[in-house]
Amino acid sequence: MTTIDLRPFYRTVRDFDRLASRLVSSVAAVDTGPSYDILATGEDRFAIVLALPGWKAEELSISVENGVLAVKGQPAEPKADVKVIQRGIVRQAFERRFALAEHVEVKGARLENGLLEIELVREVPEALKPRTIAIRTTGGEAGEFAKAA
Repeated sequence: MTTIDLRPFYRTVRDFDRLASRLVSSVAAVDTGPSYDILATGEDRFAIVLALPGWKAEELSISVENGVLAVKGQPAEPKADVKVIQRGIVRQAFERRFALAEHVEVKGARLENGLLEIELVREVPEALKPRTIAIRTTGGEAGEFAKAA
């Protein structure tokens, strides 16, 4: 079993530690799917890149349900006139799941040069973002609190 240590990156991206630990813990059980990277592409932007050489977009499906991103691959049937003598490229069906952190949404996916890149964005609602409260002083004019009393 491969262990991934992402702790050095935790300090560089705010709340990346929770996102990374949830993503890693979701796939730590059995590693039978394609290889992947998790990238921080901005302060609130991430990408999951899966290595899928030889796969076509129509053989892949991506879905999100209850905060779990699922990537599935089902290879097309080989042509009837082609006989495989040696199979060295793995083309078996797979399903890879990733648990998404709170407020992380999938914005899109792109398959290019055998790499499937899934774009993730963390969008925290305005009501949950930290806000600054102005502090008034009781200088020359009475503030709202003094008038109400």
